[in-house]
Amino acid sequence: MPCRFLIILVALAWIVGAPLTAQKSRPLTPDGRPDLQGFWENDTVTPLERPAAFADRAFFSEQEAAEFQSEEQYNERYRRTRGNDELATSGELNGQWNTHGRIGRDRRTSLIVDPPDGRLPRRTPDAQARFDARQRWLKAHGADGPEDLPLSERCLLWGAGPPLIPVAYNNNLQIVQTRDAVMILHEMIHDARIVPLDGRPHLPPSVQQWTGDSRGHWDGDTLVVDTTNFTDKTAFQGSGTGLHVVERFTRTDPQTLRYEFTVDDSTSFARPWSGGLWMTKTDDRIYEYACHEANYSMMGILRGARAEEKDR
Repeated sequence: MPCRFLIILVALAWIVGAPLTAQKSRPLTPDGRPDLQGFWENDTVTPLERPAAFADRAFFSEQEAAEFQSEEQYNERYRRTRGNDELATSGELNGQWNTHGRIGRDRRTSLIVDPPDGRLPRRTPDAQARFDARQRWLKAHGADGPEDLPLSERCLLWGAGPPLIPVAYNNNLQIVQTRDAVMILHEMIHDARIVPLDGRPHLPPSVQQWTGDSRGHWDGDTLVVDTTNFTDKTAFQGSGTGLHVVERFTRTDPQTLRYEFTVDDSTSFARPWSGGLWMTKTDDRIYEYACHEANYSMMGILRGARAEEKDR
């Protein structure tokens, strides 16, 4: 009898203690919601699309992941995609100026998880026409004036999403959370996105914004953010004003935030597509990113374009 009684006590202790352990593993806010607050790193070397060399492979092996995220391979991929301009001008293409992150903990070969091939769906004919027209314009008029340059080169917006796809550097976020709203501050060009949680409707379709119009709600322990009302100035991978992004933020443990997103734009893509990555808690702080401080690139780009015009 004493032995059976002891077993019952142990079982009851486990049943009662399990929820307490779960609560300790995932911090909660005073109103009982998962606490997403703090500073998070979302830098990763995992590419958005699956590389051709891994066309039929959804996951890296441990050795492949280690090789892919090495500084040597990262710099080589940089050279292939952007040429040797960086080496020719400064010779500083190394890990000191650019922290390129690591392969995600699930070792996926792409951030895109759907379609299963890890590749972007094909563009619609209208979207392809918009894309081609934009490329022709950039080739002929890409530096007519400051307004013709991309928003990132003008220090206006880069990487703030949605979706939150890592960029070249400054891949850190700060999340501040209240009962009625969540603020997502992106380190690159310090853009702050305010997400209301009070059930208010989206803005009228006539009101369009660079980062769209976000509305949030809780789905169990996951924060769901629904964003519409984008402009055509922040096209993402060929998207248009019909872009609709749904993001999901889930704190899986004290040090980890799972980020998932779905892009839906029937005027631009043959089908919706989805992806995700892991964010890691950090004790580092986000400092001001003064994009224009001592920045002579704009002047150099415009002067170079004028010099080319004289030589024609």
